[in-house]
Amino acid sequence: MEVVPCPSVDALAALAADAVEALVRARPDAVLGLATGSSPLPVYRELVARHRAGAGPSYDAVSAFTLDEYVGLPLGHPESYRATIARELTDDLGLPPERVHGPDPAPDALPTAGERYERALQQAGGVDLQVLGIGTDGHLAFNEPGSSLASLTRIKTLTEQTRQDNARFFESPDEVPRHVLTQGLGTILRARHLLLVAVGSAKAAAVAAALEGPLSASCPASVLQLHPHVTVLLDPGAAGGLARAEHHRAVFDAKPAWQGL
Repeated sequence: MEVVPCPSVDALAALAADAVEALVRARPDAVLGLATGSSPLPVYRELVARHRAGAGPSYDAVSAFTLDEYVGLPLGHPESYRATIARELTDDLGLPPERVHGPDPAPDALPTAGERYERALQQAGGVDLQVLGIGTDGHLAFNEPGSSLASLTRIKTLTEQTRQDNARFFESPDEVPRHVLTQGLGTILRARHLLLVAVGSAKAAAVAAALEGPLSASCPASVLQLHPHVTVLLDPGAAGGLARAEHHRAVFDAKPAWQGL
């Protein structure tokens, strides 16, 4: 696991965008795994800005898979994760809707939605680079504390804390759905490169528990410790709880320039 305490959110976004662009240049038909939420937004804005300026690679053959989707929102709801990722990233990068995939929340298809999404991921050849955020309670995607470390895509009930955290995107807390379809922790671990970004001091305790604490279902993000290629990019606030922050900075500063993330 490579942990990079960055001096600013802008520096974090630049490093993450570099990693995405390096992959797409090396593999034009790359499969990207995309998270929604506030943490990845600086990265997505940087990618879009570079693309609009003509400095980024072509995304003409890239496909994408989202981590999760709300259950119970009307089709086309602006806060659905399919609509959100289109608005924040994929439309501006030129990915057509048919190459952006998410779990199917249609009511009559819910019993098989998880299995079908797992199959779609496998048929695409798996995710090359998965962008991740982390919840204040250590959740990864919508795998809340207590989730199986081997879990696959399935329907989950949101905790009241998570619903409150997400209420800012809705007109009232009552509008936040109670259920989601989410990739499991075992599903996430199948991606070839995991890129976790965390911003703000509110994430510091969860980051420290995930990276320096024990492997435990009580902190779902601690499952990252099992993966052979994880990059964690942190702004000063998110890195504030790490006991080994200075060690991580020294290691990154001494890293060979050719090695990349």
